[in-house]
Amino acid sequence: MAEAAQEAVEQVTKEVKDIKLENGSAPANGTPSKNEDSGCAVSFKDAFKAFSKFGDPKSDGKHITLSQSDKWMKQAKVIDGKKITTTDTAIHFKKLKSLKVGLEDYQKFLDDLAKSKKVELEEIKRKLTTCGQPGVSSHVTKSPAAAAAVDRLTDTSKYTGSHKQRFDEAGKGKGIAGRKDMVDGSGYVTGYQHKDTYGKPH
Repeated sequence: MAEAAQEAVEQVTKEVKDIKLENGSAPANGTPSKNEDSGCAVSFKDAFKAFSKFGDPKSDGKHITLSQSDKWMKQAKVIDGKKITTTDTAIHFKKLKSLKVGLEDYQKFLDDLAKSKKVELEEIKRKLTTCGQPGVSSHVTKSPAAAAAVDRLTDTSKYTGSHKQRFDEAGKGKGIAGRKDMVDGSGYVTGYQHKDTYGKPH
């Protein structure tokens, strides 16, 4: 039973490789990546067409906007916020002097971006063609790093100064009492001395 399953996996893997070779984009190391294994690797032209229609039902798939391009690049992790940012893509996209660009101009945009950021153009294209369909990607889920950052920022035990006063020992917020000095309405004031009209205490 296990051998039959293994053979089936090998057969699917071989078919995926063959498809990749037919598209003229064989995997660099000869083995399909996780995304390629799921059969979502497509030609650059097909991926361009899919993302140029993303969020625009009237699009004919021949032109792409900066917004659509950024969504594509974020999903493919080309835009990582470090090496390449949305500011970088905006600068290079505006050089084309058009709100929407065709496939040929888009390739020039990628080439310009790759040279400027010292990144391999083929590496960018590989990521763009293996990131899956628009909006359908595991990359969209919250990363462990982001989750850790949120946990760190919401850990009330690390708060200092006036922020620390807003929480009790268990880390539960005190509400308005933790943000404002509440007036004591009991009528008793510590250290109060009643004075007569001449300013002398009784």
